[in-house]
Amino acid sequence: MYDDNNIFAKILRGEIPNTTVHEDDSTLAFDDISPQAPVHALVIPKNKYVSLNDFAEKATDAEIANLVRAAVKVADTKGVKEDGYRLLVNIGPNSHQEVPHLHFHVLGGRKLGPMLVKG
Repeated sequence: MYDDNNIFAKILRGEIPNTTVHEDDSTLAFDDISPQAPVHALVIPKNKYVSLNDFAEKATDAEIANLVRAAVKVADTKGVKEDGYRLLVNIGPNSHQEVPHLHFHVLGGRKLGPMLVKG
């Protein structure tokens, strides 16, 4: 169930300011307010999707293509497209998804190291 009061819904409604990196008809990308790397932006669909699972089931082909293209545009705009970046999406509580609105993290600007600590 989608929560209309999540922080990304409020950003989309203009209730909370953001530093926009990219915007098109179906996506918004903005700098993360608590960056985990020199480059850390979030890319979200403008429609109400809780997770990637929800998005894959309900989004149009155009929305899916635009979200992926927006992530690459953000990497290019932020100057990490050529050297490399991490595209991360958390899905559900076991992945530590904190906001119930689908969002991609675009991380880069330095060597990021391994994905997970073994053990």
